[in-house]
Amino acid sequence: MLKVGLTGGIGSGKSTVSALLAAHGAVVIDYDQLARDVVEPGSPALDEIAARFGADVIAEDGTLDRPALGAKVFADPAELQALNGITHPAIGRLADERQAAAGPDAIVVHDNPLLVEMGAAGLCDVVVVVDVPVDVQVERLTTQRGMTEADARARIAAQASREERTGAADLVIDNTGPQDELALIVGGTWDELVSRAAARAV
Repeated sequence: MLKVGLTGGIGSGKSTVSALLAAHGAVVIDYDQLARDVVEPGSPALDEIAARFGADVIAEDGTLDRPALGAKVFADPAELQALNGITHPAIGRLADERQAAAGPDAIVVHDNPLLVEMGAAGLCDVVVVVDVPVDVQVERLTTQRGMTEADARARIAAQASREERTGAADLVIDNTGPQDELALIVGGTWDELVSRAAARAV
């Protein structure tokens, strides 16, 4: 098994790269989906969140009221840290379960926007970073997602810096070009991952 960490800043195109790697045969573990799965109604993490942040963060249907929780944590770093202390271990356990289910010969891609922030890069055999300049991120977020420039820059600033991410990278995918160019780059990246997996199996 080859454990690959895939990360990139918001608007970098990481999700597109993830889908292309999946098409090549990678087993992708999507951490955005894990973050939703660990707070499903009845989950221990959701019970902990309710106990820590109050019953008003639980909607009438028993699901997590994300806007209500967000209002409490994103303005206060200590509260956000408390939330991460509940969710990150739960996400890690679920990721381990899904990785174990992938089989011994799999190339498992941990698609994690917070790979660097969570200190998880060191747990991977290879770290792949999707990289674009900040101005490209801002342009994509304003044109494709309808954010204001101020909102886009705030979201970018809340993540690890471009330098922090690329500093943790074994392989960097430059996604400033067109879509067909990205597909070729990811194809080459996949070939490299297959080669590394084969070398580990010897």
